[in-house]
Amino acid sequence: MEIDEKVIQDIVGKVKSIEEEVGKAIIGQKDIIRQVLLAIFTGGNVLLEGAPGLGKTQLVKTLAKVMDLSFSRIQFTPDLMPADVVGTNIIVKDNNSNNNFEFQKGPIFANLVLADEINRATPKTQSALLEAMQERTVTVGKNTYKLSEPFMVLATQNPIEMEGTYPLPEAQLDRFLFKLDVKFPNLSELQAIMDVTITNREIELNKIIDGETILEMRKIFREVPISKGVQEYALKVLLATHPENEHAPDISKKYVSYGASPRAAQAMISAAKIRAIMEGRFNVSFEDIKYVAYPALRHRVFLNFDAISDGITTDGLITEILQSVKVM
Repeated sequence: MEIDEKVIQDIVGKVKSIEEEVGKAIIGQKDIIRQVLLAIFTGGNVLLEGAPGLGKTQLVKTLAKVMDLSFSRIQFTPDLMPADVVGTNIIVKDNNSNNNFEFQKGPIFANLVLADEINRATPKTQSALLEAMQERTVTVGKNTYKLSEPFMVLATQNPIEMEGTYPLPEAQLDRFLFKLDVKFPNLSELQAIMDVTITNREIELNKIIDGETILEMRKIFREVPISKGVQEYALKVLLATHPENEHAPDISKKYVSYGASPRAAQAMISAAKIRAIMEGRFNVSFEDIKYVAYPALRHRVFLNFDAISDGITTDGLITEILQSVKVM
C-alpha cells in the first residue's frame, strides 16, 4: 500500500479534529490525549494512573463519543467475580418449556472498556481481562467468543490509596501498551475546569470517525517505513534497561532489577510510526522513539530497593538511558 501526501494530510486533519473535540470536555492533559490516541490506533491497552478527580473516566467516555465506539465501564471491587466481567451461561426456557443454557455477555463486550480502579479487584478477577486484552477473545466453559474490533481496555488505578489493593503482576502489566501518568492541572486549567463543571453549560461533542475508519487507519500506519538505524536505536534502548547486558549504562546496572520485555520494543516501534504520521511525516525519527519510550517502558522496568532509597524514578531512569544510547 502506497501512502501519499494527501493520505497523511487527511489523517493529520482527523487526529487534530479528534483532539479538539476531546479538548472540549477534557481541559489540559494534551499529552495524555495524544498518547491514548496513539494506543487506540496501535490497537493496544492503556493503564492510566492518577489521583481521583483528574478526569480519567471522563476521558475514556469522551473518546468513545467522539470516535463513535461502544463503551462500558466496570468498577473493580474486591467482591467482583470473573463472570461479572466476561459474562456467564444462564438457564432459559424455550418455547417447549425445555431448559437450555444461553450465554449472557458481560461488559467486556464493547469497543472501549474502562476497568476502573483495576487494582481493587482480586487477581482472579484481574486475570479475566488477560485473554481479552491479548487474544481479543473470551472463553466461557467450552465456548470461545470473539470480541468486536476495535477493542481495547483502558484501566485506571489510584497511586495514593494503596491499602487493600492488589498490585497488577508483571505479566499483566506487560499486556498494557502504555502506562500514562495523569498529572494534576495547573491554575489556569483548574479555572477552565470550574467554568465547565459548575455551570449550566452543556458540551456538545461531534463524532469525527468510527470503528471502521480506525481499522482502516491502522492498516495505513503499519505501512509507515522505519529505517534500520532508528529501529536499532529502539532495540538498544530496550537492551539498556537490562542490568545484565554488557552495554547497559551504569544507572541500569545499579538500580534496575528486571528490564523490559520484547513487547516494549514492539510498542515503541508501532507507536512511533503513528506519531510520525500525526506529526505530518512519512518517516520515523529518533525523536518519535524518545517520545513513546516513556509510556512504553515505565511499567515494564522494575527498580530495586537502592533506587527507591536514592529517590530514582522510572521516568528519570528512562531519561538517563535515552541520553546514554548513542544515535547512529
